[in-house]
Parts: sequence; structure tokens; C-alpha cells
Amino acid sequence: MSVERSGGGDPDRTLALLWTAQPSPGAPGATGKPARGRPPRLTVRQIRQGAIAFADREGLATMSMARVAEELGVGTMSLYTYVPGKAELIDLMVDGVMTERDLPGPDDVRRVGWRARIELYAERTRAMYQRHPWLREVSTVRPPLGPGLLAQQEYLLAALTDLGLPARQTVAAGNAIVTFVDAAARQQAETDQLERATGQSTDEWWSDRDSFWAEHFDVARYPAMNRTWEAGGFVDTPDAMADAYQFGLRLLLDGIQRTVESGGR
Repeated sequence: MSVERSGGGDPDRTLALLWTAQPSPGAPGATGKPARGRPPRLTVRQIRQGAIAFADREGLATMSMARVAEELGVGTMSLYTYVPGKAELIDLMVDGVMTERDLPGPDDVRRVGWRARIELYAERTRAMYQRHPWLREVSTVRPPLGPGLLAQQEYLLAALTDLGLPARQTVAAGNAIVTFVDAAARQQAETDQLERATGQSTDEWWSDRDSFWAEHFDVARYPAMNRTWEAGGFVDTPDAMADAYQFGLRLLLDGIQRTVESGGR
């Protein structure tokens, strides 16, 4: 699987596009004043939504500026007058789907309790990956610095800062939550996409390899695996993935709670 890189392209032009596509107070285009000259046929937001719709339907690998232009019913060259290239467009798409999570802001009603607030973040992030499975193909090690990312960071820090941890540990806790939730969501998205592409469930894939256990599996070499199997530890893939996610998130939040109770030690 090829991985697209977020954070590419010209940084200044990308930042301008990110903050124009979804204006916030004081951002370019947020004043409501009409622009001079002939009204543009498209907006950056429309282009972003068209690209997201295409990637949702066809996948990211086949997406190009030409295919997005076709999706929107315009010429390819006219698209370049709004967005410099595919790298900048992918940044717009990533930040757009991150914004879809609609995480509560400073003036919004929020769930009671920090754990419930983190669980909301996790739920909406997993749903984001299910709606947009192509997102797993984009590296966000260098993420687009747009409203979607900042809303995420603000929400997580707001949920954690009242715990009384040192600032550095608060940031580390937030980063640990993002790392775990994103990894689990990406794995689920990959599983779902493989099942759609092959028409075969993961459990069916394993069933086709039942002969492995009789012909190749060495009980003496892998005694822990065998004992766990005999004790009923291995379950169907959907249940196993759900168990791993719920167990892991609970342990992560329990660990943060214990660190708070121990005074950050």
C-alpha cells in the first residue's frame, strides 16, 4: 500500500488554503464582504468536498487533479487556479474530515468527566475513519495545521488540563491517546477495506488456512499460543478487534488516572 504524505507542498499557500476553506473569525474570507470582480465558479471548500467524495467512492490511489475536476464538472487547469496541486489538496481533505468530528469547543456543552470526553473523541475519530477509509493511506506525522487539527488539540488539552498533571505530562497524555485511537481506527479501516475489496471476511480468510494448524503448527515450539487457544482466548476477528480496542483504551485512561493520583509520578 502506498502512503500519501500530508504536510507537503508550499507551506504558506497550504496554510492560506486551510484557513480560507473553513473560515474562523478574523480569517481571510470571514468578513462577508464581496470580492471584487467576477464571482468565482468554485470555492476551495467545494473543491475539497468534491475530492473527499471521490476518494470515499474510488479510493485515494486513483485520485488526481484531473479526476477531481471531472467530479466537479470543470476543466483541470481551472482547478489549479484554486489549489496548487495534489499535495495541498490532500491537506485540505485531511483537515476537512478532521473538522467533521465536530468536537465541542470552549463555549459548547461537553460530557461530564474527563474520561467521557476522551471517549467522545475516540468514538468520533473511529467513525471518521469508517466514513473515509482512504484516510489510513495518508501519513499525518506532519499534519496539516488547519482548523481540524487545532480543534482536536484544543479539545484534548481542555479535557486533560484540569487533572493537575504537569504541562509536559498533559501533552504526553494527549499524544498517547491520539496515537492509540488513530492506530486502532486505521487497523479497523484497513480490515473493512480489505473485506470490501476481496469480498471475503477476515474470518473466512483464516478458515481457508485451517490446514496450517494441522500441518505446520508446532505445539512444542509455541506452547503459550496453544494454551491460550485451548482456553478459548482466540475469538472471531470482529470480537477480537473490539476487545483489543476497548481493553487498550480502558488501560490507557486507567494509567493516566493512576498517574494523577500519584502526583505525576
